[in-house]
Amino acid sequence: MASILKSGQNEPPVDFRAPRSENGVGHRRRPLRALFIHRDADAIDSCMRELEKAQFTVTADFGLDVAQCAERVQSQSYDVIVAEYPSPSWQGARSLKVLQQTLQETPLVFVTSAIESESIAELVACGAFDYVEAEHIGQLPMAVRRALNERELRAELEAAGKALRHSQSLYRALADNPTYGICRCDAQGKFLDVNRALVAMLGYDSREELLSANQGFDFVLDFGAAASPATRANEKMRIEPVEIEWKRKNGTALKVKVSGRGVYSEPGDFVGYEIIAVDVTEQRALEEHLRHQASSDSLTGLANHRRLFEVLHAEISRSKRTGREFCLLLLDLDSLKEINDQLGHLSGDRALCRLARVLEDCCRSIDTAARQGGDEFALVLPETSAVAASMVARRVRDLLAQDSEEPGLSVSFGVACCPNDADTVASLLYAADKKLYAMKDIPPRAARSGHA
Repeated sequence: MASILKSGQNEPPVDFRAPRSENGVGHRRRPLRALFIHRDADAIDSCMRELEKAQFTVTADFGLDVAQCAERVQSQSYDVIVAEYPSPSWQGARSLKVLQQTLQETPLVFVTSAIESESIAELVACGAFDYVEAEHIGQLPMAVRRALNERELRAELEAAGKALRHSQSLYRALADNPTYGICRCDAQGKFLDVNRALVAMLGYDSREELLSANQGFDFVLDFGAAASPATRANEKMRIEPVEIEWKRKNGTALKVKVSGRGVYSEPGDFVGYEIIAVDVTEQRALEEHLRHQASSDSLTGLANHRRLFEVLHAEISRSKRTGREFCLLLLDLDSLKEINDQLGHLSGDRALCRLARVLEDCCRSIDTAARQGGDEFALVLPETSAVAASMVARRVRDLLAQDSEEPGLSVSFGVACCPNDADTVASLLYAADKKLYAMKDIPPRAARSGHA
């Protein structure tokens, strides 16, 4: 391997293939195209061994510095880049920014020596998805899996964003269409006159039927009837676009975006409104659907990894502002690999969903239940002490034990509180994860390397 590191680009990629079992059938393995930017061949060997033990089939390229990294990324796409930190080739934030621009969307995981919390924040700010301490290299497979899951989530979010932009373009086309609803209302918001587009929008058969129904705004837009004529002539007298809810003839809700201006008599008295209305009911339903898709786990329906990070950031900010604590509860579904191997992945998926339902049952309205990835789940518990969070965890375990469905399920858990245990997202997750594996009574290295 040392010769590969020295020769750089002239050597072909190394393909570390999975050994086959004695009967000729190997375990299902995940292909991984990785780029290692590291000066130490022994360290790369250690990384390879841990990834191999975690059922990855690794095709690897190697480099020594940012320049070689940029060269390889331009000619080859990678699933993940594993880089040494600190390194003489990229000292300081500026070098890391260059590295971030080079990698673009490729997940970056650092293998670090002793590192300060300020350096961790610098790595995250400069595009690192995760980091693994060299002395705990057994945690690398889990970091890689999380990086791959995050990239998939980013792709899904980008697709959802494109769909949302497409729906917004449809909305703009609708707003520019001359068939939008137009009405004139009195000062109390009741319709005085309407066009046929608005009649159809509200589900009435005729203009006369709509007017006789005394339909109109559910509230009055206050222009200030006592304002001076000069003020009324000002641009501020126009109605800025605002969304309100009307009722159709059949009683169903209709969301409309209205805009327009106030109407005044010759003496300058306020007498009503001229309004343009656009039906945005389907648009808002689509946006809500897309927002839900972008922030939820497709299998369990719980919040996903991205949403979990957003909630943790918000709760940490709130805790720093108010001085009130909150707790993060990490849970790990025991024996998921055995369930998948013995009963099949459908049973494994069902087990994950069973745990998700229990977590929802144990949540208050202010709590957030999330699937962090694989068999790892999380509960964010605002205004909760460590003792109360542990009680929630025990309740989850008890409910799973009472479940008569087979196979029986159990969880291990770890609790970390902000600000007592940690006050950043990364350190809070690390503290809870450390306590989780202490509960399993498994050394972190062994736990991580065998964890799917």
